Amino acid sequence: MRAHGEASSSSLSAHHPLPGAADARVPARPPGSDWATLRRLFPYLWRYKWRALAALAFMLGAKLANVGVPLLLKNLVDSLSFKPGDPATVLVVPVALLVAYGLLRLSTSLFTELRELVFSKATQGAARSIALETFEHLHALSLRFHLERQTGGMTRDIERGVRGIESLISFSLYSIVPTLIEVTLVLSILAVKFDIWFAWITIAALVVYITFTVGVTEWRTQFRKQANAFDSAAHTKAVDSLLNYETVKYFNNEGFEARRYDESLAQLRSARLKSQTTLSLLNTGQQLVIAVGLVAMLWRATQGVVDGRMTLGDLVMVNAFMIQLYIPLNFLGVIYREIKQNLTDLEKMFSLMEREREIADPPGAPPLHRAGTPTVRFEAVGFAYDVGAAGRPILQGVDFEIPAGKTVAVVGPSGAGKSTLARLLFRFYDVQQGRILIDGQDIRTVTQASVRQAIGIVPQDTVLFNDTVEYNIAYGRPGASHAEVEEAARAARIHDFIASTPQGYAAMVGERGLKLSGGEKQRVAIARTLLKNPPILIFDEATSALDSANERAIQAELRAAAQNKTTLVIAHRLSTVVDAHEILVMDGGAIIERGTHATLLARQGRYAAMWALQQNSE
Repeated sequence: MRAHGEASSSSLSAHHPLPGAADARVPARPPGSDWATLRRLFPYLWRYKWRALAALAFMLGAKLANVGVPLLLKNLVDSLSFKPGDPATVLVVPVALLVAYGLLRLSTSLFTELRELVFSKATQGAARSIALETFEHLHALSLRFHLERQTGGMTRDIERGVRGIESLISFSLYSIVPTLIEVTLVLSILAVKFDIWFAWITIAALVVYITFTVGVTEWRTQFRKQANAFDSAAHTKAVDSLLNYETVKYFNNEGFEARRYDESLAQLRSARLKSQTTLSLLNTGQQLVIAVGLVAMLWRATQGVVDGRMTLGDLVMVNAFMIQLYIPLNFLGVIYREIKQNLTDLEKMFSLMEREREIADPPGAPPLHRAGTPTVRFEAVGFAYDVGAAGRPILQGVDFEIPAGKTVAVVGPSGAGKSTLARLLFRFYDVQQGRILIDGQDIRTVTQASVRQAIGIVPQDTVLFNDTVEYNIAYGRPGASHAEVEEAARAARIHDFIASTPQGYAAMVGERGLKLSGGEKQRVAIARTLLKNPPILIFDEATSALDSANERAIQAELRAAAQNKTTLVIAHRLSTVVDAHEILVMDGGAIIERGTHATLLARQGRYAAMWALQQNSE
């Protein structure tokens, strides 16, 4: 019997030798990892323990009815020894035995369906809980993880894991446990009603079958894991290529992407062919073991009928028992393979859930205490993205304060560490030296959610959700009314553009907002932040994608939005920060100059040189 679903993984895949091949050469799973995965799964099912017990009761009823069918069939055959014309043949056989036979068959199906009905809520509930927990955990992981992740492969791992939960529960509760119960009942009946050899033959066949199945399946698991690794890596490449459709077109690299995808499919095909070849070997071996056991049982029963120790009905009953055992036992091999595959898939998803949070709230951390407009202070902050001897320091002893309601601007060349300040303030990373304070509170000692609630940002690179314009603006404050969204759009000078489109605020922006121009996306981001209306604002090159006319208009709106708010402006164009209360000039991760626009120009230092260069360019 073939394993349905053995090769059902999606063909949208891609390779990684690069890490693909290395990733595909998956090491053997450590002993006990299956049990560790099951232990992780158990608490989710324990929430539905009463449903599980009811399902087990219905399953036991179904198996008792199923085992009763051969017994009734034996009596039916033995009762056919009536002489022709005897009225009992009409009364006893059809009315009693046939009706009972039909009821037992119906009971088997009825109990099975009741079991499915009762336990389906537990199965779906566990799958939902684990999927939601994984989703929440991924959002809780650090920015470092999300910068390194491979979206296509990760989503495929989660998809396979959730699907594996349902299959694992279904196979283990609905197939393995019922089969073990049925085998136990049949062995007991054969040992009690006939000689012990029937039980020994059955036990021997079971031991050989199970040993062979487990041994070969354990060996085959490596090919399944290889196929999964190639599938995830390939899916990553395919999704990445489609997301970067424009870049592919710009460089005329459709053929290159197709070749990479074809290489991925070739490696996936090779892994799946190995899996299919070993599956055929496993199926053939299983059939051989069962066929030998079945022949031995029937030979013993036939000999018993010839010797007069057994009736013809006994022979029929033994044969019926063997057929009833043969079908689930043969299926048990498929089930075991599926369970191993599901455990492999589930383990991959659980490994995502076990990733440690790089940035975590301390136990019992309070929310940020806010009283009016806050003061933000960086105290001797030192930071490097890669800690260690090889790590390049990004910030070195950065020390400054943004007074409550004031605006501080940071300028300097690319790589000076300007945007890192915003990431640290949002606590995407924790500082390695010094500390960052909001109203005197170290942001590492309060909850991350409360810190981020107090800050709004207009980033340099705006990425939008593939939804409507209104949804993307309202994302700044979910639940905001349409009037509030429109007011924020007017303040960001994008309302007229939205109103001029056929669908207005219901217009879709496309994947990552690609239907909008860079300037339009940036104005949506500004509107979103204005709608959030936080006490601390960060403008990270907030007008870099705008033309000069729109930049001047937006600058006025940004200055209005920054009134009475503590504002950090990260800028490349110095003309956008001339009104800042203080300007910091950074280079090499350190502050080399500070002061107002007029003071820095009078100093004739780095800022004055940058100003002169930009003025000449304009």
